Amino acid sequence: MTPNQAYEILKNNSYKDITEKQNCLDIIKTDPYYAYYYARYVIKDRWTEGEESIKTDPEHAYFYANEVIKGRWTEAEEYIKNDPKWAYFYARDVIKDRWIECEESIKTSPQHAYLYTNEVIKGRWTEAEESIKNDPYYAYLYARCVIKGRWTEGEESIKTSPQYAYLYARD
Repeated sequence: MTPNQAYEILKNNSYKDITEKQNCLDIIKTDPYYAYYYARYVIKDRWTEGEESIKTDPEHAYFYANEVIKGRWTEAEEYIKNDPKWAYFYARDVIKDRWIECEESIKTSPQHAYLYTNEVIKGRWTEAEESIKNDPYYAYLYARCVIKGRWTEGEESIKTSPQYAYLYARD
């Protein structure tokens, strides 16, 4: 039986007996995707049996913390903080503040470094500028939305894109 099949049986309460139900639970508790979905949409509460697998998957750990626990999930943070995308979302939506422990990871991604700067820090983040300036789009956005003016350090990158160079020159 696949995790998808086990999840569908549990979701629809179509198991034949308690043994089949337990078999389905044993299957989905090892799959972060279905363990999260079971907790979120079937039991609508924390499911400690599935947390061991959920916490190892940054995406589903973020959703579990944000939508099921509705707060910080310290047991999963060591996994989340190593993924720039989900670390940014976790800081923004769960912690609702800077998350210093994950900033090394976030600044490796120009996109998420810019978003973290603009939406979480809400000001200049000089430690991430090296990463941000390497992407013309995010360098342009950083200059426009964070610095709100000329950013000479990012101009080399911005000028590699005719579209963003034009917009930057107009601002």
